[in-house]
Amino acid sequence: MGCLLSALVVALLPLPSTTVPARAADGSAVTVTGSKGPHDDFSGLKVTVHQTRDLRSQGVRITWEGGAPTPAGTLDRNVLQIMQCWGDDEQGPTREQCVFGGSGVVGARGLLTESRTVDAGTGGGAADPAEADYTGPNAFVPFRPVGGLPPTTSAKDPTYFGALDTNEVTAGRTFDNGTGELTFEMQDGIEAPHLGCGMNTAAEGGPVTPRRCWLVVVPRGTHNQDGTDVTAPGEDGTVDGSPLSTTNWAQRMVVPMHFLPVDEFCAAGQEELPVAGSELATDAVTSWQPKLCGVAGSAFALTQGGEEEARNQVLGSSAQAPLLGLTVEPVAPQEGGPRIVHAPVAVSGPVIAFFIESADGVLRDMNLTPRLVAKMLTHSYVDDVTLGPAPAHVEGNPLSLVDDQEFKKHNPGFPELDSRQLRTLMVPLQSSDTTRLVWKWLQSDAEAREFLSGEPDPWGTRVNAHFDELDLAENTTLSDYPKVDPTTTAALANGTPPLTYGVTDLDPYTSDLHDGAVRTRRGNNNRTIQWAQGGSQLEPAKLINDAPLSGRRAVMAVVDAVSAQRYGLATAALRNADGTFVAPSADSLAAAVAAMRPSPTDASVLAAEPARAQGRAYPLTAVTYAAASVDQDAADREAYADFIRYAAGPGQTTGVSAGQLPPGYAPLAPAQRTQAERAADELERGASGESPAPGGDPGGTGSAGDGDAGAGDGAGTAADGGTGADGGAGADGTTGDASPAAGPVGSDGPSPPGRAETQQKVADATGVTPGEVLGVIRWVLLAVLLIGGAAGLSGPVMLRFAHRRIP
Repeated sequence: MGCLLSALVVALLPLPSTTVPARAADGSAVTVTGSKGPHDDFSGLKVTVHQTRDLRSQGVRITWEGGAPTPAGTLDRNVLQIMQCWGDDEQGPTREQCVFGGSGVVGARGLLTESRTVDAGTGGGAADPAEADYTGPNAFVPFRPVGGLPPTTSAKDPTYFGALDTNEVTAGRTFDNGTGELTFEMQDGIEAPHLGCGMNTAAEGGPVTPRRCWLVVVPRGTHNQDGTDVTAPGEDGTVDGSPLSTTNWAQRMVVPMHFLPVDEFCAAGQEELPVAGSELATDAVTSWQPKLCGVAGSAFALTQGGEEEARNQVLGSSAQAPLLGLTVEPVAPQEGGPRIVHAPVAVSGPVIAFFIESADGVLRDMNLTPRLVAKMLTHSYVDDVTLGPAPAHVEGNPLSLVDDQEFKKHNPGFPELDSRQLRTLMVPLQSSDTTRLVWKWLQSDAEAREFLSGEPDPWGTRVNAHFDELDLAENTTLSDYPKVDPTTTAALANGTPPLTYGVTDLDPYTSDLHDGAVRTRRGNNNRTIQWAQGGSQLEPAKLINDAPLSGRRAVMAVVDAVSAQRYGLATAALRNADGTFVAPSADSLAAAVAAMRPSPTDASVLAAEPARAQGRAYPLTAVTYAAASVDQDAADREAYADFIRYAAGPGQTTGVSAGQLPPGYAPLAPAQRTQAERAADELERGASGESPAPGGDPGGTGSAGDGDAGAGDGAGTAADGGTGADGGAGADGTTGDASPAAGPVGSDGPSPPGRAETQQKVADATGVTPGEVLGVIRWVLLAVLLIGGAAGLSGPVMLRFAHRRIP
């Protein structure tokens, strides 16, 4: 009975978690309520900031209810003005500590509503009778940065922020039902050193204390600061005055914002090892760095760059020049050179993100075909080349994407945008594997390939003639986005001097994928086509950025999935190989990985292949690998091995805290994590150590002949432990025999010549994890309990029957 009771206790104990659950960002949501003011009543307004902790430079969702509706088609009144501020006082920031007035727009709506200028007194709609601190002509509220740096010297002083980098929201719209929603760009101390959010404020030697910052919301109703009702007869319906003036500032709603530390994470003097390569892994590595200092005993200095450069550095690494490379395509080892190990560490991919405002609010849904993307990448829309008359080489083509009949076909009900509102598709300047993947996707689609070859689409749209000679339909080496159209346009008729703009002025490159996400969040692609008259010979006329007005922003960019998630951007659903429109998500990324097959260059690396993405698979999915040579110093190899083990282990827990896998990545499949651990072991053993035989399938555990392997739906493939290159028919009906001599990882298949046959057996992916083992034991114990209980009860019953048979 004691054993049975013990079994019952064990069976009912809760199972330990095998992974740390990610804390939802909304768990730190804060709601604040407005108040009744002297002129407008905001006491029914409730504003919710959906993440207030573990912040970095990112987008933060803000929603509200109980507001008065903003008039349709305008942002003249009943709006929210939102800004980020620093300040160490527990009650919140002063108005001098807030970033506002950097948009560069003056009088586009109400007088001074987007400015730091304040007007004291009673004359005019912008005048504030309560303003006493800043008076006189051109009075303004100076911005005072953190750290005691000098304050700004004018309302338009761009020393700390300006039109290109301000994150202020000058007018957030409230819908007819009294609700509103937007994503605010929070900036940490790296992005905005003048705010210092997340910088360590502790005394030397004390525990790290990241600087707290603030989000300030100033609601604007229908009254000017002097009490004038702008909706009264004879008034223009537009509120005036800066949100920083005394009366408006008194209505502010303040939310404290807590940031992750952005200072150095590792102890001073700790050894620093270089890591270089793919931007697809940047956010993951940045998140892991604070934890890696303790796990690996080394600091890892990440240098983001092109994968090809990283592969070359890996081949040149040595005991004197150690390196861990991050790459999508494999490092091809040199003949007679040291072995290169590849460990999967991150699953992500490029996406097409957008921020488009219409009269009804911010748009969230869009479907794009490969041919539509090909049109944008080749500047085949008129507005991608000029805002003047259409040149001959794009004459007859639509003005922009949203005017294209193909776009309308796949996006029924997409709202009409204002004329020439949508700005072109931004792309990064640097060559990379992710760019090659986008071109692969276009070339895998028959319609896009025909268009790039010069065939018009069914509506007569043709590729920009300047791209004809680039062989875009067949060139498999493309790793950049060419801008070869030489068209120039006069910025101002009869201008002196006659300034002109070209394609790269109208559609500038982004510096990288992350930069594209930031620009998209701000709704500004940084185009420089606006004429600015010079004031003197020392300040000649020039072209400047024409920052779009809030409510009219429409920007698209090729970014990475993690940056899109980080800044709260909408992402287009892309058409995959079987015609399904699929948006990027953890599930669609994992489905694409399941359909991948090993690279012919190195069977331990899964090749990103859009032609295999079917069903729910996202076509631009890529696996980033940590690649390292075994010919490095033993201590460095050990540290890099620890890096890989952390990345494939604790680093795969999705969350927003330091050390976790940021949202936007798909966690590695169990078989990929096993592969990474084995790669770490091989790296640590080095050139002279015993190395495990590589499998033909990176991470798979099936064998040749598994009937459903590679059948086109991703079932049983490498990512989920199924068969890989050596079994089953591919999506195109061919077999995936990329490495016929190599058995799948974890199988008993033969190893290539020259590699050690002896290796530790890897558990089949169809087996159970330790957590699952305990779960099995639980049910075994319950069965034992039931059987034992039945046996215990049957004893007395049998005795009674036995007594009856005694004469």
